[in-house]
Amino acid sequence: MSLPSWLGSAQGTGRRGLAAAAALAITGCASPARLPAVPRGASGQASVLGLPNERFRMENGIGPFDGEVVRAMLRRADFLGVSDLEKMPGINLLAISGGGEDGAFGAGLLCGWTARGDRPEFNLVTGVSTGALTAPFAFVGPSQDPALRSVYTEVTLADIAESRFLIAAVFDDALADTLPLLRTVSRHLDQTMMAAIAKGYREGRLLLVGTTDLDAQMPVIWNLGAIAASGHPGALELTRRILVASAAIPGAFPPVMFDVTVNGALRQEMHIDGGAINQAFLYPPALSAPRRAQIARGRPVVPGRVFLIRNARLDPDWAAVQRRTLSITGRAIATMIAASGYNDVMRIWNQAQTDRLDYHLAYIGRDFTVPYDSPFDPAYMRPLFDYAYQRAQRGFDWAHQPPMIDGRPAQVAKEGG
Repeated sequence: MSLPSWLGSAQGTGRRGLAAAAALAITGCASPARLPAVPRGASGQASVLGLPNERFRMENGIGPFDGEVVRAMLRRADFLGVSDLEKMPGINLLAISGGGEDGAFGAGLLCGWTARGDRPEFNLVTGVSTGALTAPFAFVGPSQDPALRSVYTEVTLADIAESRFLIAAVFDDALADTLPLLRTVSRHLDQTMMAAIAKGYREGRLLLVGTTDLDAQMPVIWNLGAIAASGHPGALELTRRILVASAAIPGAFPPVMFDVTVNGALRQEMHIDGGAINQAFLYPPALSAPRRAQIARGRPVVPGRVFLIRNARLDPDWAAVQRRTLSITGRAIATMIAASGYNDVMRIWNQAQTDRLDYHLAYIGRDFTVPYDSPFDPAYMRPLFDYAYQRAQRGFDWAHQPPMIDGRPAQVAKEGG
């Protein structure tokens, strides 16, 4: 028995938020248990590997994140041989959104950008959901393009999830098992790639991935570079599980449980898709305060560019909705997810405007017309990869503001980025 077809109508963690479950037959059942959850108000004290900078939680305020960014800037200055931070060369920031199989768009864009020859090295890479799976490849650089292409043009649904019994919908924690996704991630994220991520971190660059702590209803930002550079024996396994957690579509895919220590006691956190809170993120707005103060005083600031890859369409996805409970519910969820994604696009644009960062937005245009039939189908993902690749190779037409600002389509300027 297949899952209800309405699950496939959601828009990614953007356009089809629950799409990966749409074609899964349900074939297994269990009653999962868990360790005690982190007590109310104690999430900020929970630690996985015992590293002080392994992740950032808003419960702890902006201080820890701010300190990590300052240390990264100092490492970058040292690496580049720059004595004055105000004389640092321009910075490039990349945010990659969720979107399920639409992640083929971002993968194709990055690979085509490499082929054009002007893809920059990113000072900061962030990712959510499918964007989290792409982010390590983008962070390490063009040497990972062959693997990135393989992930988004050769995988099938069988490489992502396997089905469970119908009764799993009631008694288990999800409709499908993502052990295949963990295996897929593990094939590419090995010790060699971890060493490359650690190298980037030591050079003053940051790789951040978002998940959602479902118990606390709070976002968690994982500092993958610091984890990789720590040398901790559990770093590789933890990083793989973080990537799976960021893509764990609630209900369709099981949550990822993280054993944590709180005041010496073993507890457990339940993490799901980071897109439950944000489809994309850059950095906390409070982190802009020093830069904004410089701007207010009329002092020069380090030039910077923001690149946001939205693995989804931004135009409304019209559909005739059946007057049935499941159809209406599914369509409403899809609408909320799409609206959340657009709000993130707007928020990052406003942030870039205030911080005087050049804004570059990429998203799937109306000119991509290959029909979507089933989740993680190479017949859809390969053309989408090629669509983005060709556009990037000839100079991607980045938008410099979100579409439909003041009711008008966004202007674009053709450039290589």
